Amino acid sequence: MSSEGIGARVLRKEDKRFITGAGRYTDDMALPRMGYAAFVRSPHAHAKVKSIDASAALEMPGVDAVLDGHQLVGDGIGNIICGWMIHSKDGTPMKMGAWRALESEVVRHVGQAVAVVVADTQQQARDAAEAVMVDYEELPAVVDSLDALADGAPQIHPEAEGNLIFDWEIGDEAATNEAFAKAKHITRLEIDNNRLVPNPMEPRSALASHDKAEEHYTLYTTSQNPHVARLVLSAFYNVAPEHKLRVVAPDVGGGFGSKIYIYPEEIVCLWASKRVGRPVKWTSDRTEAFLTDAHGRDHHSTAELALDADDKIIGFRVSTAANLGAYMSLFSSSVPTYLYATLLSGQYNIPAIYANVKAVYTNTTPVDAYRGAGRPEATYLVERIIETAARERGLSPAEFRRKNFVREFPHQTPVIMCYDAGDYEASLELAMKAIDYDGFPARRAQSEAEGKLRGIGMSCYIEACGIAPSKAVGSLGAGVGLWESAEVRVNPVGTVEVLTGSHSHGQGHETTFAQLIADRFGLPTANVSIVHGDTDKVQFGMGTYGSRSGAVGMSAIVKALDKVEAKAKRIAAHLMEAAEGDIVIEDGEVKVAGTDKKLSFTEVALAAYTGHNLPEGMEPGLKEGAFYDPTNFTFPAGTHICEVEVDPETGQVTVVNFVAADDFGQIINPMIVEGQVHGGLTQGIGQALLENAVYDDEGQLLSASYMDYTMPRADDVPSYIVDTTTTLCPGNPLGMKGCGEAGAIGAPPAVINAVTDAIGDNSMSMPASPAKVWSALQKGGMKQAAE
Repeated sequence: MSSEGIGARVLRKEDKRFITGAGRYTDDMALPRMGYAAFVRSPHAHAKVKSIDASAALEMPGVDAVLDGHQLVGDGIGNIICGWMIHSKDGTPMKMGAWRALESEVVRHVGQAVAVVVADTQQQARDAAEAVMVDYEELPAVVDSLDALADGAPQIHPEAEGNLIFDWEIGDEAATNEAFAKAKHITRLEIDNNRLVPNPMEPRSALASHDKAEEHYTLYTTSQNPHVARLVLSAFYNVAPEHKLRVVAPDVGGGFGSKIYIYPEEIVCLWASKRVGRPVKWTSDRTEAFLTDAHGRDHHSTAELALDADDKIIGFRVSTAANLGAYMSLFSSSVPTYLYATLLSGQYNIPAIYANVKAVYTNTTPVDAYRGAGRPEATYLVERIIETAARERGLSPAEFRRKNFVREFPHQTPVIMCYDAGDYEASLELAMKAIDYDGFPARRAQSEAEGKLRGIGMSCYIEACGIAPSKAVGSLGAGVGLWESAEVRVNPVGTVEVLTGSHSHGQGHETTFAQLIADRFGLPTANVSIVHGDTDKVQFGMGTYGSRSGAVGMSAIVKALDKVEAKAKRIAAHLMEAAEGDIVIEDGEVKVAGTDKKLSFTEVALAAYTGHNLPEGMEPGLKEGAFYDPTNFTFPAGTHICEVEVDPETGQVTVVNFVAADDFGQIINPMIVEGQVHGGLTQGIGQALLENAVYDDEGQLLSASYMDYTMPRADDVPSYIVDTTTTLCPGNPLGMKGCGEAGAIGAPPAVINAVTDAIGDNSMSMPASPAKVWSALQKGGMKQAAE
């Protein structure tokens, strides 16, 4: 086994170019005669576009063209689609409003593009965009999902009466109502999941070119799934035939889901590159990112938990209003349905569950998948009400959870999912030991002596990752399959290239994928290169999201490696006149077991390509491909415990301890996994304490800059304690489950459970800002004084 194989803490290969400034991001790309795009955006949340006057802009220096939606539609460019069909409980399909890449009739959120300027420089384009005069007739706006559903609310799309996109349900309503009828205790909770802005380090960018001679397009873009982008751009938006379109996603500086989708800007840059006869580049500034990158979360929910006389959960009932913003983004419909409600069983054995979800249009930025995508919303709901029920019943939060854990596998939940493997007790025990749970009362007393309030809270999360199999998601409305592809090429000198349909935007694929080859053949990772992100180089792939790169992407590589290994062994057996079953590959050598006969891996590879002495009927070469479609989702799970200290004078919350005990199945590189968990935990703490996208009643985003939208900084988070337990996933060859989203899923309820424990007010919502915490403490003090 290689020292760089599975389980080794190998330093990331890709970091050298990143930390030395040698990364190649989309905005680093330049093409001859390249022009720059700047978009004219609506300052109104809801308005009719009466006219657009570009005459002054066209007279400005360097301006090549000003294009609008009438020209776009006239050239046959299609509307932006949602790729996951959801039907309401009455069987009617979801109501998808028309979304044009450049709107020419009615704008529905601040920042929506109505025109684009192409000029010689970025500054010239931006100056000219400000000179384009648009005459708007402002219309009433609505920003809250419950307000949008109310009688008399402004109508946003004619296709969706009352702004209702779908009214969907899951579970057995009659059985759940029966459970509540016989319950001995019912816990009720109103829960909001605050809206977030993704804020990846690299803003979105696109560089498009059109080759007139070949009628061929190339798009460099900040995408998590370039092949899907090419498919959608060709099949639905009619920008170019698929075989005449190359999409390249070079180095991408973070995504968190926000770079899965095809946005108006990519469509417009491609279309404009042909229109103006030159390459066109656009790179978002931060204000544009706040206004136009797909937002995340934004749920209003009512939850009820039914318990029997022994404090066993017998029923769970949920009603959710999900704000999808002004338009339906690519995966938006799946987030509050099959990525959310199917996880409402949590880690618990709940015999009856019923959920109703209403998806709603508002005059806000479209909402779609953001790190965790439905799983954080489900976990927050479940773990807040579990904690609340334990407090109401006077039970230890840990003991109440233990009493209701799923303990036998496979376990079929009432909401589709079948959990294949897990040990939830082990994660809970590990986390409690790591944080010294039994020592908390003494720490709380010490804080009180110093004038501070201390609280502790836990979260036992589960998520569904891999987002497959294709047949299952297809039956649930997905417009594409969710398998993955890989090709392993062994070169004549024994170096290896792995072509993968997965895409790396910070996950460390160039290292971890290479570790699979090191583990299998004993080759150094330096001899392995990973190729991804280019539709001209890699066969079709589905990209990276939903923690699927390991469980799905690496499994495809393993399937291809199986084929390469089998062929290499057959060649070696022939060359060394041995039985194929006696051949082993280790430490970069191909050996006959029990003898001193051996060949270097390079010698076998060279023999495959010279073709001088191959087994009868064998084709030359050593290259194999594979597609992998999982048999089930994977189910990472774990326990997160947070300990906070609150300053009652200011309401400031300090996270003093945080433990994450996770079960990710097989781990390829522990160091990279720890980094993924650290990042996820920081985003989760950010949601719980700091981040919030806030609109006023007119639809203006009040938190549209880092002056108003509070991102977590280093001094907002503690030094994390991260550990793992392991139950292997039986559904893929590596036993992997996925780790990329766990921190963002488990952390928010753990933090809020800790804050509410500290201040004695269970109504606290996210983000628990100092002002909100201080106000809650004042109300609590006034209540105590009155009593």
